[in-house]
Amino acid sequence: MKRIYFGTDGVRGPYGGPIINESFAIRLGEAAGRWSGGRGRVLIGRDTRVSGESLVKAVASGLAAAGLEPVSLGVLPTPAVARAVRLSDAVLGVVITASHNPAADNGIKFFAGSGIKLTDDDEARIEALLPNEPCFSLAPTQGEDGVEPYIQAASALLPAGSLTGWRIVLDTANGATAATSPAVLRALGAEVIGIGDSPDGLNINAGVGSEHPEKLAERVRATGARLGIAHDGDGDRCILCDETGAVVDGDEVLTLLAVHALKNGRLAASTLVVTVQSNIGVDAAIKAAGGRVERTAVGDRYVIERMLATGATLGGESSGHIIFSDTSPTGDGLVAALKVIEVMLATGRPLSELRRTLVKFPQATRNLRVRERRELAACGSLVEAISTLENELGERGRVLVRFSGTEAKLRLLVEGETDEMVAAGINRLTHAAAEDLQLI
Repeated sequence: MKRIYFGTDGVRGPYGGPIINESFAIRLGEAAGRWSGGRGRVLIGRDTRVSGESLVKAVASGLAAAGLEPVSLGVLPTPAVARAVRLSDAVLGVVITASHNPAADNGIKFFAGSGIKLTDDDEARIEALLPNEPCFSLAPTQGEDGVEPYIQAASALLPAGSLTGWRIVLDTANGATAATSPAVLRALGAEVIGIGDSPDGLNINAGVGSEHPEKLAERVRATGARLGIAHDGDGDRCILCDETGAVVDGDEVLTLLAVHALKNGRLAASTLVVTVQSNIGVDAAIKAAGGRVERTAVGDRYVIERMLATGATLGGESSGHIIFSDTSPTGDGLVAALKVIEVMLATGRPLSELRRTLVKFPQATRNLRVRERRELAACGSLVEAISTLENELGERGRVLVRFSGTEAKLRLLVEGETDEMVAAGINRLTHAAAEDLQLI
């Protein structure tokens, strides 16, 4: 079954547009309620967007119309909602968020009773159950505290007082982690210098967070901090800065965590799961340490599916979604940061040294805004350019071209032996795309 509304991470778009509005949210809530069986509690969280509260009420009304009992957790990171669902008797979890997107956008994503994101087939079945008309009676929702249980659980991941003497710069993107991540780090003894920690409903991800680590890097250098941590708006991503202010991406984090675990005999199935977006240097580093890499399509839920299938407990994306399935059923930016700190404590090495575990192949990426997304096979010039470039690179590099699942963007990636090679390759793909698509 083909999905119409769901993308790589739920349903997402401009608030007030044809999809993300109260009317559709009610319909989607009712469809999800029908799909889940129409009985039981549903936990609902949201990020700090001004449109979030209204959309929570709308989704809750749809769920109630289908016979379920909606429970609002208020503003809470996505991984905290997933955790709460897994540890409770809830049959479903919902998060109202557009993740790293600007405040004008919003979205709706679902978790099964296990706390794991729904599959493509699940989402297609929900779409098939969408009612033609919404029920406009807004149902009241119960409230429940999800913040304190999450803070307590995260604080228990490291020994009490283990961050005493640490100065950490923390960018919470004016989002859902503004209350949780600093509380955990301070509870462990750290001095926390905050960025993006004053959400007003309109400033989420606005020049801050994991998509904009420049301020984080600058503040780390200016304050002499040992570490910088940046989340996205809903808290399921983690981008770090080492003590020099250099940005450390998801590939570097995954590699240093996996190699450390391999050295200590603690990487489950000796396997790290990443997506096709990750640098091929990851494969080389893991292989040299005695492990193996499994690759999936882009999207953290595909990573989770492969982890479950292979028995792996560590996986993620270069964008900063890091998943420890034995700790959290989804990507958790705070847990990822704490796990890196755990390696720093165990080895006594700064992050600037640990990041060298990964030696990257030169890589170029480009995101092209397009008027509309098309089937890639229908883009003749682009398909030909991809094939030619792949033949030229052979085993010395790779090409990845895909449309974003949540935005009207074409994403290009080229890796190769030299910077010149990848720069020329990305330019050739861009020119070819311009022949097939209307770029904006």
